[in-house]
Amino acid sequence: MKKAAAPRARSGETRDAFYHGRILISQKKRGYRFAVDAPLLADFIRTRKTDDILEVGTGSGVISLLLSLKPFRRITALEIQKSLAGLAERNVKANGLGKRIKIVRGDFRKYRPRRRFDLVFSNPPYIRKAAGFLSGVSEKSIAKHELHGAIGDLMRKTAEWLKPRGRACFVFPERRRQDFVEAAGANGLRTRRLRLVLPRAGEPANLFLVELVRGAGRTKTRRGHGIAASSGPTAARRGGEAEIMPSLVLFGPDGKYTAEAEAIFAGR
Repeated sequence: MKKAAAPRARSGETRDAFYHGRILISQKKRGYRFAVDAPLLADFIRTRKTDDILEVGTGSGVISLLLSLKPFRRITALEIQKSLAGLAERNVKANGLGKRIKIVRGDFRKYRPRRRFDLVFSNPPYIRKAAGFLSGVSEKSIAKHELHGAIGDLMRKTAEWLKPRGRACFVFPERRRQDFVEAAGANGLRTRRLRLVLPRAGEPANLFLVELVRGAGRTKTRRGHGIAASSGPTAARRGGEAEIMPSLVLFGPDGKYTAEAEAIFAGR
């Protein structure tokens, strides 16, 4: 990968360095800014050098850019908002990744790529359309609320886009897990890997990272992980069980990031 260029930050934007300066990302000061869930998903995703990948809702392009340190053939990054799609294009160019990452502006519900993908991933809007308060900045509201498609729409399109042996990775708040379970199961998708994210050891999870594959079956519950039983994303491993990864704890007793969290944010 070429060394990231150092474009000037435009008025109303910040330019931030990630992975020890290997990736540079411009973001809006008042618009949508990505949070901790973006690098967590980038770390969770496993890629292969032949992968043709689709990202749904790229925002500023951050996850695709962070994934550029891993092997893949190409990423098509879909974004509905004109302002964010333009920003993502600039970020791709600034990092010298135009040959590996292509930004496409469009509504995922209407997207017809005429091919299927080895991997689909997304850090989608996670607040129900009728819940919470919309931001005064429309860019934030669209990025955080299900104004242009809900979990069910995303799972339906994911099943449509995936190759027969394709994978799909997502990050969602733990409070939406039952909705996710039902939507994925209704579209013939099952869990291959699951990882819970805890703010601190001993506290309930606030996020979950999941990899889905095609297929139906029965989900087995493992004590302490709270996996929904009987329906929804099901196991992809021997014996019908998903791979339950050790939980990721973000903060230690001292209030600082744990060693693993620090390693993730540094692009381990």
